[in-house]
Amino acid sequence: MTIYDFEVTTADGTTYSLEKYRGKILIIVNTATKCGFAPQFTELEALYQRYKAQGLVVLGFPSNQFKQELDSATDAQATCRLDYGVTFPMHQLVTVNGSQAAPIFHYLTQKAPGTLGKSIKWNFTKFLIDQNGQVIARYAPKTTPEKMIPAIEELLK
Repeated sequence: MTIYDFEVTTADGTTYSLEKYRGKILIIVNTATKCGFAPQFTELEALYQRYKAQGLVVLGFPSNQFKQELDSATDAQATCRLDYGVTFPMHQLVTVNGSQAAPIFHYLTQKAPGTLGKSIKWNFTKFLIDQNGQVIARYAPKTTPEKMIPAIEELLK
């Protein structure tokens, strides 16, 4: 199984395969609009704007697992767009841990290298996936998106 085998659903209810991003660099992040880390939306959008022409895509997955998200994906998306200027794709509300975890997050936590553990500790855990669909890094919530730039630029070489 690879990242490209997963289907996800956008905030408006459209389901699609991640296969459409084959050959792209992905940042997949669990988000929450009422979280103290929500200003990272602005930084994630800046990365998206800076590198999207070179093949970077940011995918936001709102989650209320930590009780800091609005009640619906469309409300979360609207807040992201209005308050933070987000233009990257936002998806349906997901659970990121436990038996009800969205399959994509179960996969990401199993495949990510490093010592952050298998569960997601908080909102704004970020996963960097290379152009071949390999999960190459996991970043803690407190790690700002800007600190991902060296790894992104390495992948773009």
